[in-house]
Amino acid sequence: MIRRLPPNSTIGIFGGGQLGRMTAMAAARLGYKCHIYAPESDIPASQVSSATTRAPYDDATALEKFAHSVDVVTLEFENIPVEAVRRVAAITPVHPGDGVLEICQDRSREKSFLNGIGIGTAPWAEVTDLSSLQAAEAKIGRPAVLKSARFGYDGKGQAGLREGDEAADVLASVGADSSILEGFVDFACEVSVMVARGQDGEIATWPAVENRHVNHILDTTIAPAEVSAEVAAKAEEIAHHIAAEVGLVGVMGVEMFVTRDEDVLVNEMAPRPHNSGHWTIDGCLTSQFEQLVRIVCGLPLGSTERHSNAVMKNLIGDEADAWPEILAEPGAYLHLYGKAETRPGRKMGHVTRLKPRTDK
Repeated sequence: MIRRLPPNSTIGIFGGGQLGRMTAMAAARLGYKCHIYAPESDIPASQVSSATTRAPYDDATALEKFAHSVDVVTLEFENIPVEAVRRVAAITPVHPGDGVLEICQDRSREKSFLNGIGIGTAPWAEVTDLSSLQAAEAKIGRPAVLKSARFGYDGKGQAGLREGDEAADVLASVGADSSILEGFVDFACEVSVMVARGQDGEIATWPAVENRHVNHILDTTIAPAEVSAEVAAKAEEIAHHIAAEVGLVGVMGVEMFVTRDEDVLVNEMAPRPHNSGHWTIDGCLTSQFEQLVRIVCGLPLGSTERHSNAVMKNLIGDEADAWPEILAEPGAYLHLYGKAETRPGRKMGHVTRLKPRTDK
């Protein structure tokens, strides 16, 4: 059953970073208010929202007060404690729900889910201690990468296992009670697909895009991906299948490897707006952020058609200091996140450069 919220309703958002900020901006354009829940102070999303609750995710009183103050809740990153989501969901709907989060928060659960629905991944094995790491290594071989099962992003919580490395040292460097060892994939490129699924089960995908990383952080997204039509279609089909099988209500980014023989393997999935979907703000009829607002408010899905080719460049650290030059550049769309402190490796904003669509 679709629960449709009229304009002037309030959307609660778990998390106060730039994804929450851009969601709140999209919500305001459609006439909705946003209330942010986050433990941090001076956060980007609060600058453009009508209310903020600053409290830990284990504060039961604050969570319940927050839940009663909003009409629906969504999230801007997937590491919200499941217990917090369940407490709020007992009072007001939360999209996506705790079931999706439980899968996506844990790499072992995520890989098992993907393989269970027929989706290919890199070879992998669970690791809990040195002996299980040695057993995983015997199965997968080197080179491989050890990743913490939970709370890793932008290359954090992982380490390579190469010839000459001591397994015990690699295990200690990751420092997690639960990890996975994943075999390296000889891939031609990395792509991702943003997928949306409404309360009624309707699914829409945006075109597959190519992602290029620097120091484990997404640097550039090229839309559409420079891959064959068959690979692009397969990537979009995979994202569609995952959204249906996991019961997503919201938007999700699905990151994938394209192998040199044009196989497509899923790396990971994020059940919220994704960095590789930022280009949709300027390059598509409906952005990933507007689509999320539409979904949680029970509105029809918007068209995901791309009206332009796009290249999205993250502005990391002091790269954002070039904002005057970017603003003077024809065809460049600058988005700054309102972060007060510039730090190396910190995403301060992004710029999307549009060109005419070439495949009319």
